[in-house]
Amino acid sequence: MNTVLLRGARQLVTLRGPAGPRRGRELEELGIIEDGAVLVREGLIAEVGQGRRIENLAAARSAREIDAAGRVVLPGFVDSHTHLTWGPSRTAQACAQALRCTPARTLTGQVRQRLAMFVSHGTTTLEAQSGGMDSTGDLKALRVLGRLRPMLDIEPTYGGAHSAPAAFEGRSHEYLDWIVSGMFPLVRRGRLAAAADIWCGRGAFQLEDARRYLAAAQAAGFTLRVHAEQFSHDGGARLAAEAGAATASSLQFADRGDVAVLAQSPVIAVLTPGETFHLGLDRYPPGRALVDQGAVVALATDCSPVTSPTCNMQMILSLACLHMRLTPAEAVSAATINGAHALGCAGRAGSIEQGKQADLTIFDVPDYREIPRSFGVNLVHMTIKRGVTLYQRGEVEWPAG
Repeated sequence: MNTVLLRGARQLVTLRGPAGPRRGRELEELGIIEDGAVLVREGLIAEVGQGRRIENLAAARSAREIDAAGRVVLPGFVDSHTHLTWGPSRTAQACAQALRCTPARTLTGQVRQRLAMFVSHGTTTLEAQSGGMDSTGDLKALRVLGRLRPMLDIEPTYGGAHSAPAAFEGRSHEYLDWIVSGMFPLVRRGRLAAAADIWCGRGAFQLEDARRYLAAAQAAGFTLRVHAEQFSHDGGARLAAEAGAATASSLQFADRGDVAVLAQSPVIAVLTPGETFHLGLDRYPPGRALVDQGAVVALATDCSPVTSPTCNMQMILSLACLHMRLTPAEAVSAATINGAHALGCAGRAGSIEQGKQADLTIFDVPDYREIPRSFGVNLVHMTIKRGVTLYQRGEVEWPAG
């Protein structure tokens, strides 16, 4: 039996708590165990608790040990909004063209490299949107994501409804009709994605078009996701609540009314402050207001070449604390357990609890609050996925003399 004992954690941040997504003060409940240990059997967490108790278990005596002495251990980050399948371009139309022209083998290699970067920065589960704008690009992207799912837990989302391609200029509703009649059956029949996303707003799709699209996606059996209020206030956040969407992402221009609606709904607000930072804008999502009003908040990178070219969730935590006034504890909860709820995988990821996957990240800090404080720095010492070490920081070797 493959048994691993992680021992000596200065802070074992378990995120044990309520069964559902965290709201309000629940985000501060990190379930920290000092001098904590985790016993892992066959990739699953078997025991969690104080080091002395776990180390004295019979199964621990023959386990392979991982020494986390003096370090912080968190659940692996759950990045609930990314774009992994893109070429070397910086506009949506050019990215879609590059995706069509890139051979599947080449695209697979590119995505593998991006996944390695996510892992090295502490992410062990993520969502990935296709965004190809045509059948060739989207189906290729989703099939590549499906092939790579065994490497990491990837939750694919059909993202063809981000903007209409040039061939449908002025006829965006016809493009959505084509998706519903042509792409939905292919994606569902091939089990390529369980969720469908639409960008509602300026430069994308109008409110009524988005409403009809979401209704059709729901009828086809998709989980609903909405890009909302990213560059202007367009009603997408309230539409997400009205349509029963699982998530509403971005939300830079969400107003007080939107916050109140989201606070009374099960929609998870997936905040992506990396967009504001990278694009040099001056408006961040209203994270503090959403938390204070009781909305469910998650954090994500929105990794993409156009809006947020980063895979570092640690940086996202820094931006959330600096510019959205979340506390470090709230940011950690939003980037782990609430991210898992956003993707519907909280039963296996997002917290360090018995029976869940052993997805663990060890940080070279003595206190979890140091993670957002050290912005732009990779503090990951080790990333573990299902009990297997995928990444370990190497030592710097200085020249003699």
